[in-house]
This record gives sequence, C-alpha cells and structure tokens, in this order.
Amino acid sequence: MIKMDLLKKTVKVVISIFVLIGIWELVVLTGRYEQSLLPSPAGVLTGMAELIKDGALLTHFKVSLVRFLIGYLAAVITGITLGLMLGWNKSVWSFIDPVVQVLRPVSPIAWFPFIVLWFGIGDAPAVVTIFIAGFYPILLSTVSGVGNVDTVYLKVADNFGIRQPQLLFKIILPAAFPLIANSLHIALGSAWVFLVAGEMVGAQSGLGFMIIDARNSLRSDLVLAGIIFIGISGLLLDRLIKILESGIKRQWGVSIEVRN
Repeated sequence: MIKMDLLKKTVKVVISIFVLIGIWELVVLTGRYEQSLLPSPAGVLTGMAELIKDGALLTHFKVSLVRFLIGYLAAVITGITLGLMLGWNKSVWSFIDPVVQVLRPVSPIAWFPFIVLWFGIGDAPAVVTIFIAGFYPILLSTVSGVGNVDTVYLKVADNFGIRQPQLLFKIILPAAFPLIANSLHIALGSAWVFLVAGEMVGAQSGLGFMIIDARNSLRSDLVLAGIIFIGISGLLLDRLIKILESGIKRQWGVSIEVRN
C-alpha cells in the first residue's frame, strides 16, 4: 500500500514537471521572447551541464550550504532554547512579546545595511541574515507549543517528582515538539530564500552571487539554471528535515503532522 501511494505521488510529480516544461517550450516557440530573455528548456539544460562540468555549481553550492547550516542551526538552537524558557515564564514573555511582534515582520534584508556595518563583508552578513529569517518562526512556535502542553503531563511529572530542568527537556519539549517541527519547515524555507537574497546583495560567492554574476554576463540560461538548482536544493533540505523529525518522533513517541 505504501509503495503504491509512493508510486502514485511520483507519477503526479513527473506529470507536473513535464506539463510545466511543455508550457515553457510552447511560450518559447511563440517567438514572443528572445532567447536572451527566455531561454528554451534545452538551453537551460545545457547551462546546467556547463555549471556542473566547470565545477562552478559545486563550489558555490558548498559555500551557500555552509553559510546556511551555520545560520539555520544557530536559529534553531537559540529559538528553541529561548522559546522553552520564555514559554514557561509567561510573565517575562508578556514583556518581550510586544518587542518580538514589532521586529518579526521586518524583512532581514531591511537590516542588511546595519548588518554590513556591524559584521563587515564576507560570510557573516549572509549568516546573520539567515539567522534572523529562521529565528522568529521557531521562537514563536516554541513559546506557543510550551503554552499548549497538556496539564495532565505536568501533573504526572509532579507526581513522579520531576523538577526543572528535567521537566523542561524531558516533558515539555517532547510535548511541544509537533508545533516546533512545523516551525522548522517554515524557518528552513524562509532562511533558504534570504540566504540567496543576502548573497545577491553583499557576497562574492554562493548560489545567489552565481545568479547575479550570470545576469551581469547576460547569461539568462545560467540564471534559470541557478534558480532551478536553488529550488531543488531547498526541496532536498526540507526532506532531510523530515527524516530527522521522523527519527525524533520514534525516539520520543510523539505524533508529528507536517504539511507537505
């Protein structure tokens, strides 16, 4: 049954991709757009092969991945840790919440002039931008998850004499994890988007820089190739997060429902 469901899903994905490529090819065949403005699927495929062959893709991808992992993991650790503490201390959170709600809607790119002034040029601005993009969803979901922990768990823990910090990490964190798990996906998508945006603004390497460099060279085929690689990379990272969540689910015995 599981294999059949997987097969059906794979068929749907393949059909969707071919339909998209077909529409793309039809638009190109109309002749409305020049190749420099909208390259054909075959041209983009050739551009992909070029990026892979000369090693540019692997070089830029490794740089972007390192930046992303540093910023994202820092956001996960900081967001969950602070979320657990602030979610448990509601009186403290009542003072911090208004500040978070004011800062949360501000795009990380809006902070970029200050980030460059404070952290200089190089990897640091992109890492900080990723951190900001991923931090708020994780923090808010963790606080919400802690606030929604079933009081029955807390009463049982009290009966067994479980106190802090064991209560926080052995009872509250597993109970709040379904909400935290959803935020990890949201934060990953947001952080990956702003990684590319940050590299387009102030970096000299990475996938975002690769796209800007291709645009400056009037290589729209490489621009689209880079966009496709970025999308595929984001999808693979999201799937990796799901695998890690499944491992935690089995470890803690909690139910995790994550939207595809």
